[in-house]
Amino acid sequence: MIHKRIDLLGAKIDQGASKRGVCIGPEAIRFAGICAGIEKLGYTLNDKGNLVQLSAGATSEKLRNYEQVNDMNRRIYESTMQSLSEGAFPILLGGDHSAAAGSVSAVAKAHNGNIGIIWVDAHGDWNNDESSETGNMHGMPFSALCGWGPDCMVDFGQGPAFVDPKKCVQIAGRDIDMEERKRMKAAGVTVFSIDAIDRLGMQEVVRRAIAIASEGTDGIHVSYDIDSVSPEFAPGTGTIVHDGLTAREAFLCMEMFAECDRLLGLDMVEVNPILDERNRTATLASELVLSCLGKTVF
Repeated sequence: MIHKRIDLLGAKIDQGASKRGVCIGPEAIRFAGICAGIEKLGYTLNDKGNLVQLSAGATSEKLRNYEQVNDMNRRIYESTMQSLSEGAFPILLGGDHSAAAGSVSAVAKAHNGNIGIIWVDAHGDWNNDESSETGNMHGMPFSALCGWGPDCMVDFGQGPAFVDPKKCVQIAGRDIDMEERKRMKAAGVTVFSIDAIDRLGMQEVVRRAIAIASEGTDGIHVSYDIDSVSPEFAPGTGTIVHDGLTAREAFLCMEMFAECDRLLGLDMVEVNPILDERNRTATLASELVLSCLGKTVF
């Protein structure tokens, strides 16, 4: 399902998060060799450069920096829609995870909402303005994409194409707020938290996730937060939670996504070079994306 042309877009935003620095993640991932790696796999690369966040805008306690976040998502949405209209496979490099509201919205709109989402993340990202304990909007995009708010994250003047939560899967969660858990259960999202991976194994978890997200849909959008990986392997991220995926489990996940041939779009987010060690996390992020595009060990 991945086409021969890859459109790479950077979202230089950190205003959806509580810590600064993740806005330079796209450049760190490029520096790690992602562009040359994509071309080496035989794809035509169209690097669309970076979108830069507004320097100032309206904010509130419940939706911090919402004007900057929503402006960025609108521009991501428009750029991704253009890529899709030209037959390209869109990859978004973050930036914080709030940016996925724009990229996934475009894929959903292009398919009238008939897609599945696999959200690989230490966090649920299923809060809205009422349930969030912090008001940080990088904890809300998954909820918004499924119609559980905040709608302002996904309303770009054309009417959102909400995704059925029962076609959505969260993998590697290990820091999910209590209210967030209630909302995810009520919506019908399938959650394979880190303890489920311990019991079932990564291969079985990803197999089940692909089956859920692809059954009866046009395909799957994968939104990958690097904090899903344990900080021993990925220290350069702003919301560290220990005891996450091993590097090998992370690669297996991406390799299986490549093999399923149902992908419609991909996000790689939350790489923070300021907190990294010798660009280790950005290099891992780059290699994970390449694995999702078909790079193999042998």
